[in-house]
Amino acid sequence: MQHPHGVQPWGNYLLNGGKEVRSAGLGRLRILSDELILAVLAQLPACSLVTCSATSKALYCFCNHEDLWRALTLQEFEGNFKYQTSWQHTYLAAARLVEPKKQLSHAPLKIQGFYSDLLYQPWFCATTPIREEWLQRDNLERRSGLSIADFRQHFELPNRPVVLSDAAKSWPARKKWTRKYLRKAFKGHKVVAGNYPMEFDDFLAYSDAATDDMPLYLFDCKFAAKAPKLAADYEVPEVFREDLFAVLGERARPDHRWLIMGPQRSGSSFHKDPNATSAWNAVVRGSKKWILFPPHIQPPGVHASADGADVATPVSLVEWFLNFYEAAQHGRVRPLEGVVRAGEVLFVPRGWWHLAINLEQETIAVTHNYVSSAGLPTVLAFLETGRADLVSGCAEDERAHLHDRFVAALRQQRPQVLEACLEEERSKSKMRSLASLFHGDTDAHLQDACKRHKGGCKGPGGADKVTGSPAVFRFNFADG
Repeated sequence: MQHPHGVQPWGNYLLNGGKEVRSAGLGRLRILSDELILAVLAQLPACSLVTCSATSKALYCFCNHEDLWRALTLQEFEGNFKYQTSWQHTYLAAARLVEPKKQLSHAPLKIQGFYSDLLYQPWFCATTPIREEWLQRDNLERRSGLSIADFRQHFELPNRPVVLSDAAKSWPARKKWTRKYLRKAFKGHKVVAGNYPMEFDDFLAYSDAATDDMPLYLFDCKFAAKAPKLAADYEVPEVFREDLFAVLGERARPDHRWLIMGPQRSGSSFHKDPNATSAWNAVVRGSKKWILFPPHIQPPGVHASADGADVATPVSLVEWFLNFYEAAQHGRVRPLEGVVRAGEVLFVPRGWWHLAINLEQETIAVTHNYVSSAGLPTVLAFLETGRADLVSGCAEDERAHLHDRFVAALRQQRPQVLEACLEEERSKSKMRSLASLFHGDTDAHLQDACKRHKGGCKGPGGADKVTGSPAVFRFNFADG
């Protein structure tokens, strides 16, 4: 299959005789990298892009790059568009410059001798099949009939992922959530896809026709308010029902539940969940491939700032699999990974890096973020850092005060849970003081001292009482 405009990767340059049209077509701009040229073109309005595309073969390829037209469409029309055969066609139809649902008057030109890895890669990722070898590895632990006590002891306290294979098997949503049912449920309301509100029918039309390397997908934290009957079609699995943020009330707590829906290749790139919370993710229809790394292991291809506020990842999920999946298998810690199918629920522990890619054309899931007594110390420590910019899911003016509001509500409604948490922190503080007395001494002496204090150095979740509570994870996770 060939790129629609004839763009080739630079690896083909010598194979094709060493002739290229980029330098002559760009003139003095040829000294700029492809990234800089696209950055300049991204500042232009649509009419200027069209004009530039007619000046040379090289600029034709740049100015017709789908990512530019996707950005223009979303910037100008947000979710108020009906997807056509391409993003350029979609923009022109939304701007009423062409008739919707009619083919454009000209076929794309195929340029000979134009090479660009930057322009070629998104198309290659969008057209590369999801490979079988990416799906074969499955080392996620799977359990059924798991009791609350067993879940807490073996997974929640050690902070380990697990797939609950039977937790959502009997949900009414498994049968009810057809397109017809969801259309009726969302009638009169828009859904959020790619952070933009759009009509549910328009989202379905986009999902069916999109050829993006990273498709938009529905990620809506207000779905239960818009369509209350959807919330009645599933129930929180028993092992996740202790959710201490509930003491704040539904309106005052951070966003915590989302309906997720999207076509094949859509999903979430690597991130840690917001506010140091844990999560569960239940697949209602379709299936998802998950890759998870423990908190202290940064996934290959992912670059995070020291405070975790900014995370740079490959543009698309398929791009990560193409470039980094095999490298991940040979790192010092291999990821946990597997396919989660309809009726199964994945527990995502606090602080774990994770990626999820939808494997079927219509994959639907429900996810909740929550804080139980096992994770409360970490959540309170995170909220107490004073970095309001790292708090997610609240109005901007409420972020800085979330810690105090949460503690006050716990003190009033769950005082025993709060006191147990504070006592644990006091114990850890004593151990830090004790450890400081042995500064510069041998590890053996320090470990002996720890063993004499309450029987060991390990706290909930495997936290080391010498060094204190688990690392405080900071997030800037935009919904979606």
